[in-house]
Amino acid sequence: MLTLTQTAADAVKEIVARVPQVEDGGVRIRDTGATGAFELSVAPDPQPHDTIVVTDGARVFLDENAAAALDDRVLDAEVTDEGALRFALTARA
Repeated sequence: MLTLTQTAADAVKEIVARVPQVEDGGVRIRDTGATGAFELSVAPDPQPHDTIVVTDGARVFLDENAAAALDDRVLDAEVTDEGALRFALTARA
């Protein structure tokens, strides 16, 4: 199952907190069908077949295809010099 670093968990909580009426929601990751391409969005609730990953209160919802593709991955985050938030996926050690 996908795991989150503490940095990614903090970033997910910050993103969700910025969206009105989604305080209990999470970030949803959807496999777009393109090789290695995923779409991230803020969602109030998971979809019926989503896998839910919770790390330190941060909730990530994975659609079925994303859950399979990211099973052995780690989600990390960083803030660029320009202040933008960037997520990255790495292989679990």
